[in-house]
Amino acid sequence: MKILKNKLTFGLSIIVLMFTIMFTSCESELDKEPITELTESQVFDDPASYEQFLARIYAGIAVSGQQGPGGKADIEGIDEGFSNYLRQFFKHQELTTDEAIIAWRDGTIHDLHNHVWTPANEFVRAMYDRIYFQIGIANQFLRETTDAKLDGRGVDSALKADIQIYRAEARFMRAFSYWHAIDFYGDIPFVTEEDIVGNFFPEQKSRSEVFNFIESELLAIEGALIGARQNEAGRADQGAAQMLLAKLYLNAEVYTGTARYNDAMTYVNKVIGGGYSLHSNYRQLFFADNDVNGAQNESIFSIRFDGLNTIGYSGTTFITHAAVGGTMVPSEFGINGGWGGLRTTKNMVALFDADIDALNSSLGTKSAWGLVGSSTINGWDGPDMEMYETSPNNYALYAELVGGEIKFRFDEDWGQNYGDDGADGSLEPGGANIAVNTGGVYFITMNLDNLTYTISAYNGDQREQFHTDEQTLEIDDPFNFGDGYAVGKYRNIDVNGNAGKDGSGNFVDIDFPMFRLADAYLMYAEITLRGGGGDAGTAVSYINMLRERSYGNTGGNISAGNLTLDFILDERSRELHWEGHRRTDLIRFGQFSTAGVWPWKGGVKEGKTTESFRDIYPIPSSDMIANPNLVQNPGY
Repeated sequence: MKILKNKLTFGLSIIVLMFTIMFTSCESELDKEPITELTESQVFDDPASYEQFLARIYAGIAVSGQQGPGGKADIEGIDEGFSNYLRQFFKHQELTTDEAIIAWRDGTIHDLHNHVWTPANEFVRAMYDRIYFQIGIANQFLRETTDAKLDGRGVDSALKADIQIYRAEARFMRAFSYWHAIDFYGDIPFVTEEDIVGNFFPEQKSRSEVFNFIESELLAIEGALIGARQNEAGRADQGAAQMLLAKLYLNAEVYTGTARYNDAMTYVNKVIGGGYSLHSNYRQLFFADNDVNGAQNESIFSIRFDGLNTIGYSGTTFITHAAVGGTMVPSEFGINGGWGGLRTTKNMVALFDADIDALNSSLGTKSAWGLVGSSTINGWDGPDMEMYETSPNNYALYAELVGGEIKFRFDEDWGQNYGDDGADGSLEPGGANIAVNTGGVYFITMNLDNLTYTISAYNGDQREQFHTDEQTLEIDDPFNFGDGYAVGKYRNIDVNGNAGKDGSGNFVDIDFPMFRLADAYLMYAEITLRGGGGDAGTAVSYINMLRERSYGNTGGNISAGNLTLDFILDERSRELHWEGHRRTDLIRFGQFSTAGVWPWKGGVKEGKTTESFRDIYPIPSSDMIANPNLVQNPGY
């Protein structure tokens, strides 16, 4: 099959769309109409146009207009740099939660974090318009690639076979945007390629009805798509469709009132069995070369960016630049400067605080063996710091120590103690004191079968990437970048520290990980806890695979007793923060509006709960005025 060349870098080179996209209302459709430069016959008489049109559907998530970085915008009513699909998606999923707050004063952007948005909010409208722009161009492609139209143009059988795969991908992309539509807006206008192009008022369908449509589309195309991990990166394959189905089913109770956890488990297992593998280095997942550095093996579906071809002030360019400011060094992020916008709240910071008691309780049961010495909290006189038996004759402990010395002692009795005469990691009865040169948290093990021990510094969770220099934990002024910790997750550098392709440092190469294997592992654990099948032991092993990658050892591993829904919600934030999941997660866990409090939620420093109707956004005022078939969401 043909492929879409150059990392789907289509922003400047594809054909310019020429169709009027009719998908919402008579008035608002004009704001989303692509620039008309070519006739229908000119476009589809060229065999390459089908591939290029498909590329434009994918491009709609990454770019903001027909030429980039500005000019010939896809939608109107908002600055083009703000209008991008992924930029708006990030804002609606992250700025409304505890994971992100922004320092800028652009329009009504703070209404998102403050939970006071209205139907007139320009950002709510931009997300809505973007979704329907995507649905519209997917519908147009499907309308122009029926067998009858292909036969009428004399398309040969080889190209027709490719086009059938393209059609499946276009249907996936349409389902993907309809999923966002019901997640954000609930009951929505609904249009497919079967609707007649022209001035008409789309009917509003219920969330459940559109859910059923998305499900049926994904089930229908699953077998028609290229196999998992067999398509070009950034293009939909069976794994992407299966992951979207799993996410749809995971949230089915929110969308329809009926839980579908067993179905979610079926499709999560398909994804997990799809040949993906965790990349060994968490931080490299968000580097400029994450399409080739090994991170691609974890990627299920990504939005692709290239600093020379998908240029625009949006996507990962926005996320990377906006997160840099204060004393942060832009060159360390492969960019020419920071925009001083995005930070996080103390709620997310707290998720990474080391809970030594919890870490120790996960090791096993308390034993009579302990640590004693000047490095311990109670000194040489004891009582000893009790170790935990991890298996017969094996003991471990997380301990906060100061500089000094320690020994291992049984039952606080010097009659049975071990030290190290040669400072070589071997234990001798009554041996020499063991030096601890500097204070800190340590992970200490003792093996009585071979009389060895280890003392290693506990470095914590490598997913924590906060910049704290001259940043305050408390956010007194939400418009001050220095209030709140910065997050250095996205870096436009490769594994060797080289900056991305754009020598100016403006635009980045980082692909956005919309779906990845780590999420599937977390979903498996959650579905297991929610009664959707699965095995608790397998769930724990999946979680520990993520934590071993992040801790560099088994020091952060959990046991079955630690596996709770509260833990899963927190772990999802630790693993997936700033990847566009948090709002949907909080709603599913009942923690978004009437529960869950974080700084400046509700527009007050200490935060407050908000109205339950904010679990969905309003239909924008512009569409409510234009389409008499629409009923506004309750509360707005």
